[in-house]
Amino acid sequence: MRILVNDGMSEEGAQILRDAGHEVITDKIPQEELPGRISEFDALVVRSATKVRQDVIDAGIPNLKAVVRGGVGVDNIDVKYAEEKGVKVMNTPAASSDSVAELALAHMFALSRHLIASNLTMRNGEWNKKQYKGVEIAGKSLGILGIGRIGQALAKKALALGMTVIAFDPYVTKLDINVKLTTMDEVLTNSDYISMHMPVDPSGPVLGSAQFAKMKDGSYLINCARGGTMDEKALITALDSGKLAGAGVDVFVGEPNPMTELVKHPKVSVTPHIGASTGEAQDRIGLEIASLLINFFK
Repeated sequence: MRILVNDGMSEEGAQILRDAGHEVITDKIPQEELPGRISEFDALVVRSATKVRQDVIDAGIPNLKAVVRGGVGVDNIDVKYAEEKGVKVMNTPAASSDSVAELALAHMFALSRHLIASNLTMRNGEWNKKQYKGVEIAGKSLGILGIGRIGQALAKKALALGMTVIAFDPYVTKLDINVKLTTMDEVLTNSDYISMHMPVDPSGPVLGSAQFAKMKDGSYLINCARGGTMDEKALITALDSGKLAGAGVDVFVGEPNPMTELVKHPKVSVTPHIGASTGEAQDRIGLEIASLLINFFK
């Protein structure tokens, strides 16, 4: 089969596909050219950059048989439409859990100890020791919204750091780790740190002005889930008012052109959607993609 890997994958995974007899094409086809080329391939592998909407799916039929998302979220793929047209959609939900969880923790530490501001000012020759009084993470409460694979990976790491962890997830009723499952309102009102790990809701942001108002004064919000899961303008208002002490954001509406006001906000730690961007995660993702496609084509 001919497989287009449009957003990259590990060479090890690509070689496994080649060894199984498949042709792997890794030359990226620009989004605007994809509908005109997609019918050349039996499978398409993407990450978050390539959008697989109805125009791409329609143009791929009848040759296109599968789309694999290297990662967890499939919001860049019209999944229902693809499957209605007989195109199988798959993803790699477990491969990047630890990487995303570690990035969420990194943002928590960066905010708690003023790492962004102190790093920048020291490079400018400033010694602002008295301005950067931080807070400890140990002993604080972490609320996790969405306690799937990534949320559970984060919970285990937070527990090891001496935090207490509570969580809300409409689809999880039991856990084998020391995490209290509760309501969203309790997570919002009782957490010193809140980490978002829920998918995009088509009806609107999960966190908006009403939810920010319920949070603890001086709490921190981390979003390593998806752009659109929180109202970015409402977040800026909560930061400006002092309601929130800071936010760590890896995902944005309008990627790769996020809201400038959010990116440059002094209380925000930002990264360009790099949750799964570790060598280990990409190796695991590549191997999982190869396994999925080999089994599918068998």
